[in-house]
Amino acid sequence: MSDISIREAQAQVDTWIKTVGVRYFNELTNLGILMEEVGELSRLMVRQYGEQSFKESDKGRDLADEMADVLWVLICLANQTGVDLTRALEKNFEKKHIRDAERHRGNDKL
Repeated sequence: MSDISIREAQAQVDTWIKTVGVRYFNELTNLGILMEEVGELSRLMVRQYGEQSFKESDKGRDLADEMADVLWVLICLANQTGVDLTRALEKNFEKKHIRDAERHRGNDKL
């Protein structure tokens, strides 16, 4: 599979939802699902990089797959609410370049 842009990912998720998935869950349901997926990612990260030990039910989980689950549901929410994630990310970069241009250089903690 070749690299896909964010815009292409939004289109592919939309096509999949409308053909295989039948329809989108409503926005609040998807928000809840997003929180669940972030929780699953968090659980794995805490065990893999933190002090928590793995439980039997944690074994075999894949970090990349958990991140992709989060991204999938975020894309669903963007599609449902009319957000162009490509443009949103571009604007976010612009904001950070302006707001944070010198912010971190003087941080002794970094």
